[in-house]
Amino acid sequence: MAAPEFEFIAYIDEAGDPSLKRVRPIDDKGGTEWMVVSAVVMSRERDMEAKQWVADICEKTGQSNDQVIHFKDLSPNNKLLAAEHLAGLPVRIFTVASNKKNMRQHRNERAEKIPSRQWFYNWLSRILIERVTDWCWRRVEKNSLHRRHVKFMFSQSGGHSYSQTAAYHELLKVQSSSTYLKKWVPRPEVMSMHLVEAHPHYKFAGLQLADIVASSFYQAVDYLDTGPCDPRFAIALEPRVALSAANQHRDYGLVLQPTPAWKADITIEQKAIFEHYGYDFTLPWWKR
Repeated sequence: MAAPEFEFIAYIDEAGDPSLKRVRPIDDKGGTEWMVVSAVVMSRERDMEAKQWVADICEKTGQSNDQVIHFKDLSPNNKLLAAEHLAGLPVRIFTVASNKKNMRQHRNERAEKIPSRQWFYNWLSRILIERVTDWCWRRVEKNSLHRRHVKFMFSQSGGHSYSQTAAYHELLKVQSSSTYLKKWVPRPEVMSMHLVEAHPHYKFAGLQLADIVASSFYQAVDYLDTGPCDPRFAIALEPRVALSAANQHRDYGLVLQPTPAWKADITIEQKAIFEHYGYDFTLPWWKR
């Protein structure tokens, strides 16, 4: 079956790792405390402009020699310049941030029945895909667009099987077609397993933009690898962070796991970025 014509492209990158066997700071040595997966969504027509957008960011941040953004290597001031420039572009931003302490040594036996070695990564991708496809479908309906599908472009990372990711994508489509009355399900109307690809991030400008987003939100919550939590870059992206139909960033453009928010065992500094985007960490009355 040939890939259908698509209207949108979602570029996806990550920060942190999906390891759950050992998780810092519970364990002295182990996986990252956070796993962040982010998407930058743009229209097919705008994708042709993305290479110039990256060139402009590289020029602003002094990386014009190779025309590839290396966000982690930038000074804090240049990171802020990069985020502010991205915030002025015609894209939409989605991020899922999972604090892994509550997932340490967790096994999802139901998910493991599906032949895959990456159920945790797939689960976070599903949360992201649910929001991305909802936003795309809303745009299709609002503007009566002829094309409706979204192409998913993943940044290649060691340890992931993207053939499994494409197969999981198709499974989500099938499951969502027979699922009713759930708050979040992927929108099968805009999905196709033939529109799932993976590439090195330096080969596509859109993947470099997704790296800016994932790294910005990661640095807002991480203090073990990147220094003190610094939410400035993620806050600067606010104009492009997607809003739900209820006009909220919370649980849409930015998703925190675990949920509800009060269950998250995180510091005041880590909570700051989520509170900025509408999360409330107040304990319910029956827990006080």
